[in-house]
Amino acid sequence: MHSNTGDPMARTAYLVERETVSEWAATVDVLIVGFGMAGACAAIEACKTGASVLIVERTSGCTGTTSAASGHFYLGGGTPVQLACGYEDDPEDMAKYLEAVALEPDRDKIRLYCEGSVAHFNWLEDQGIPFERSYYPHKNVIQPGKECLIWTGNEQVWPYREMAKPAPRGHKVAFEGEEGGGALALRILSDRAVEADAQVYPDSKVEALVRENGRIVGVRVRRFGEAIHLRANKGVILAAGGFGQNPAMVAEHVPILASAYVQGSPYDDGLGIQMGVAAGGVAIHMGQPFLTSPFYPPENLLKGILVNCDGQRFVAEDSYHSRSSIYATQQPEGIVYLIVDSRTFAYPHFAALTKQSLIDGFETIAEMEAGLGIRAGTLQGTMEAYNVHAADGEDPTFHKHPKWLQPLTEGPYAAFDLSFGRAVYTGFTLGGLKVSSDAEVLTERGQAVPGLYAAGACASNIAQDSNGYASGTCLGEASFFGRRAGRHAAGTLN
Repeated sequence: MHSNTGDPMARTAYLVERETVSEWAATVDVLIVGFGMAGACAAIEACKTGASVLIVERTSGCTGTTSAASGHFYLGGGTPVQLACGYEDDPEDMAKYLEAVALEPDRDKIRLYCEGSVAHFNWLEDQGIPFERSYYPHKNVIQPGKECLIWTGNEQVWPYREMAKPAPRGHKVAFEGEEGGGALALRILSDRAVEADAQVYPDSKVEALVRENGRIVGVRVRRFGEAIHLRANKGVILAAGGFGQNPAMVAEHVPILASAYVQGSPYDDGLGIQMGVAAGGVAIHMGQPFLTSPFYPPENLLKGILVNCDGQRFVAEDSYHSRSSIYATQQPEGIVYLIVDSRTFAYPHFAALTKQSLIDGFETIAEMEAGLGIRAGTLQGTMEAYNVHAADGEDPTFHKHPKWLQPLTEGPYAAFDLSFGRAVYTGFTLGGLKVSSDAEVLTERGQAVPGLYAAGACASNIAQDSNGYASGTCLGEASFFGRRAGRHAAGTLN
């Protein structure tokens, strides 16, 4: 899906011509808009080339969505952590998997990311980001401790497990607890950027790009109440976040998020995307969010089944939580129940946050149908068919992995309410500017907008929709393509 994002007249406010600029307050080689994950990595790499770098940041320091992340990086191909934990992986299998789950796979970009994944992991460690040589074996959204390697996607889910050899690729920063790893990684990278001589303008808002003879040559900035202009001799890199905090853009492109709790920075207002479009770029996948209401851990709940208001299953329950969740939102009236028996019963770990309420316990499935308002016999039929096949370790309908198959025959039975609009779903935007493998902002025809780059949440790369998402994809691609943006903008990309 391509989008021109917003009213044409309003877009002109995000682009000014060089002749309107009376003077430049400063001139550098590379100017970066935003000091989050992508911006910090771009700055480090651009500085390494000898280029002068200026980062313009709206907050008082290095923040962005990464600050609230658990700190997963989606990496593979045989990283030192994978090898230390006994998992073989190679770039070919990693690329096959990412191509299989992608909404619109950019094969060249995916293969570049996979082939450079081990070197990128080593680079992150070289900057000082800590990763344990350890593996977390349980099905969880986030490791509770410092354990590094975890399965964070749909690698073991059918049909993907048959399309590429599965391997765990989620690498969590060594940080105790479920939150804080992203902030630690970002703090380290921001320190490295400053140490590399990147100059930072905090508490400053980029309002518009400056164009000269078709090329982006600078920006207009609102700083301490004053409008100033900054020139970039080689390139401007947009690393300004997504658009989840812009109600108008959410309503236009991804209205489902209006009924969810949107994660991210308060400055995820889509300004970077709007400036890129004003300069001639195109925004893609704008209607695709990341959306989730995880019902595991404990992992035993994966042995239950998810059904809609017609008593029918609709997804393999062992899917990564955003895949299950996006399918849940597509059910009639968004009504979804998690059904378990006495052997699989447990309260979801995140139930207090997601408000996945326990509806009731029922002695029989017939009583459950009546209690949930499901047409008599439908849920019973679903359960009977599921149990017969589960007893043989099979799931011919959705091919749930045998590890999670268990007949649900021990009453009493319980139902949790996972319905969209009743349970709390959280998410963030995934759409952004179309960019090349070198982070150049592209036009509708695929031509580079001269002098303009984008990376992080304001660009669309590997992470495209909830169905194909894996934890760590955003940090992985933001850092990887942020680095490429920095090198290419500085004019030294090999």
